[in-house]
Amino acid sequence: MKTTIDLPSELVRAIKLRALNENRKLKEVVTDLLRSGLKHGGAKDSVPQKGRMEFPLFATTRSAPASHMSVEALIALEQSVQLEEDQGRHG
Repeated sequence: MKTTIDLPSELVRAIKLRALNENRKLKEVVTDLLRSGLKHGGAKDSVPQKGRMEFPLFATTRSAPASHMSVEALIALEQSVQLEEDQGRHG
C-alpha cells in the first residue's frame, strides 16, 4: 500500500543513510523501523477498541468509604467537591 507522510528532512536523511549502509531498499528500512516502534511502543494498548472505553481502576481496602457508597452518592460527592473547588477559585 502506498501512502504519503511528511517527515522532518533530517529523519529522512538518517533513514536513507541507514538503507545505503545496510544495502537495503528505503521501504524495507522504514517498514522495519515502524514495526519495531509499534512492537516496543505499546501501540496496541493505546489504540481504543470500537465501542469500548476503559477507565482507570484504583485499588482500595474494604474499609474505604467509597466501597460502601452507591453510584449516585459517589457522583453527588464528586459534584460537591468540584463545586467547592470552583467556588474557591472564583472566590
